[in-house]
Amino acid sequence: MNLTEAGYVAGWRLVRALPRPVVAAAFRAGADRAHRSNGRGTRRLRANLRRVVGPDLPEAELNALVRAGLRSYARYWLEAFRLPSLSRPEILAGFHLDGQEKLAADVAAGRGAVVALPHSGNWDAAGAWVAATGWPITTVAERLRPEGLYKRFLAFRQSLGMEILPTSGGDRPAFDVLLDRVRAGAVVPLLADRDLSARGVEVEFFGGRTRMPPGPALLAIRTGAPLYVASLWYTPDRAHAAIEGPLELPDPDSAPLDARVRAVTQRIADRLAAGIARHPEDWHMLQRMWLDQGTDGTLSQPAATTGTI
Repeated sequence: MNLTEAGYVAGWRLVRALPRPVVAAAFRAGADRAHRSNGRGTRRLRANLRRVVGPDLPEAELNALVRAGLRSYARYWLEAFRLPSLSRPEILAGFHLDGQEKLAADVAAGRGAVVALPHSGNWDAAGAWVAATGWPITTVAERLRPEGLYKRFLAFRQSLGMEILPTSGGDRPAFDVLLDRVRAGAVVPLLADRDLSARGVEVEFFGGRTRMPPGPALLAIRTGAPLYVASLWYTPDRAHAAIEGPLELPDPDSAPLDARVRAVTQRIADRLAAGIARHPEDWHMLQRMWLDQGTDGTLSQPAATTGTI
């Protein structure tokens, strides 16, 4: 076990053993230290949130938003570490989904559903809530290094009742398995707000160009399953989400498949942007996001004028 894996293991054990108020104070203090230190992740978050709020927000208010964003991110990790120790009633009580009746109808009808998610709020709590509700749920997870750390994250999410597929190295391609699961009636949530690989679909997002994964759009087009876009945020007492949709899918004869995927991915991007703009402090994007950003998140060329959606 290396130091990174050992740190996560210690976190899981310690955070679950101590009283929540004690741990929450420590995580909040850690977020504030990160804010004062202004390291690379904090600078990236600042640049990303500036895109969201636009150029007119005073710097002092942006600074407060960045601090709130780091505290929200710390809260995500705190709650993720504590999730495995919660009972089913506690998981159900700690999360609320606006639009849950839509997913309930999809599962009952056996048609499944695809949900595009941002890196906001607590997506682990959302998945645990779906599983605790009794709905089948399958998603994918990046194959982390070291392998021991990946296996611990895998076991963590599986312990919550989720089926987790690796993005690579599985017995079958993850997308093929997802096709089967959707057709069998499962809920398939997929993080959808960032993919800077060569496979990503280029979209407009808060006035700039970025790439987002084609998976949610392609999965819905290939299966005909309803496609929703989620927004996620926190209130003081629990995690929340709302789903919008189902999104309209292009007619199969209207354009080639790649053009339809691009069109649907742009629709996803527009709705993700609307949700993030409503709750920017809960968008945990501490990575490079736009194509015109440098590695530390700052602009490598002038940005287009942006604003909230």
